Amino acid sequence: MEIQITKIKKEKAWMLRHEVMWPNEDFDYIKLKDDDAGIHFGLFKENMLISVVSLFVDKDEAQFRKFATLKSEQGKGYGSRLLEAVLEEAKTYDIKRIWCNARKNKESFYQRFGLVRTCSSFVKNGESYVIMEKYV
Repeated sequence: MEIQITKIKKEKAWMLRHEVMWPNEDFDYIKLKDDDAGIHFGLFKENMLISVVSLFVDKDEAQFRKFATLKSEQGKGYGSRLLEAVLEEAKTYDIKRIWCNARKNKESFYQRFGLVRTCSSFVKNGESYVIMEKYV
């Protein structure tokens, strides 16, 4: 089974974001204003895109956003492989901190990669989020 992680065009990320994260919303809902400035990554299994995440670098910080894996492929380690690759890529930008808005129910997943919960949290569209970070 061939697994490949590559940079992808934002439009490919949008397709998977919509399908996985917000399928009941209009397609434009999953687009970010700063998607043009983002670096978008995809994990392909047998040439099929199954996981995406976008990285936004701002001076000495980076945020990863819109991390999505096909429901049928979750729990198989693909998201972990993609996140590991993105965390490594982020280091090449000379950042000091990487962070994300994590769904509260996924907090333990991000802890496995060394991210820690900050004291900041919020609710968006009925979903609870915590801000998690890692200093590199």
